[in-house]
Amino acid sequence: MITGLIAPLLTPFDDKLALDQDKFNALAKRLLDTGCSGLAPFGTTGEALSVSHSERKAALEGLVAAGIDPSVMIPGTGLCNLPDTIDLCQHAIKLGCAGVMTLPPFYFKGMSDAGLYDYFVRLIDGVNDDRLKIYLYHIPQVSGVGLSIPLVKELHTEFPDIIVGIKDSSGDWDNTKALLGIDGLIVYPGAELPVIDAIRLGAPGCISATANLNGTDIAEVIALCHAGEWDAAEAKHKKVCAVRLLFQDYAPIPAQKALLARQLGQPSWNNLRPPMRPMATDKLTALADALDQEFGMKF
Repeated sequence: MITGLIAPLLTPFDDKLALDQDKFNALAKRLLDTGCSGLAPFGTTGEALSVSHSERKAALEGLVAAGIDPSVMIPGTGLCNLPDTIDLCQHAIKLGCAGVMTLPPFYFKGMSDAGLYDYFVRLIDGVNDDRLKIYLYHIPQVSGVGLSIPLVKELHTEFPDIIVGIKDSSGDWDNTKALLGIDGLIVYPGAELPVIDAIRLGAPGCISATANLNGTDIAEVIALCHAGEWDAAEAKHKKVCAVRLLFQDYAPIPAQKALLARQLGQPSWNNLRPPMRPMATDKLTALADALDQEFGMKF
């Protein structure tokens, strides 16, 4: 279990929209050096479903070759078919990753809990490795397929050493709270907004997109909680939440990439694979000005 802030890495592309390994490595190191405890490559923030199977594997290998400890990584492996998902999970295990973050099969909608249960059983059987640690990924507003509380409980009860946790990006505190009530399940909220309440109920931290740009402050809130300094955490949390809510008024992935490009003086960070498009200049200026004037964050 990784305690603290886990960053779902943004994925850099060069001007031909090929994955830029050097920038990927540099961002990973920067985030670990400035407060993040772990990394989650190829989640929603990382444009995962715009990145191919082979690219994901090569990029993970590139991170490890650059000196990133695989034991701090929980890469996304969830695709709509079992063979590719099995292969990505096996690859992450062989590299020594802490676990994998796996979506349910999300193309077919309205499937029963029994069908989704069968999928994960087949996945576990196919990977066939006692080292497999699955963190379920619940983001129904994007995937269109959710993971119900009874299903998560059944999977964790049946496979407690394999289905070890979940990232809950539903934005529904009642759902996160119910998950935290499942004995032994590791629950990471998918944002910093509920992190203090979640830690009080046993969460180790959170996995937050804004870790890419505001990781130090979010990590400090989590560290203060674990140190029992709740008043200080609450005070710091107010700013952290305000920054998060500001980002949510924009398209978060193009916004963060545009700000990173501006901050680092590296224009290619603004590259996105279609159908995503770069942030409009006027909106970027408005966001950067607001971050500067309200929070002293310079971009």
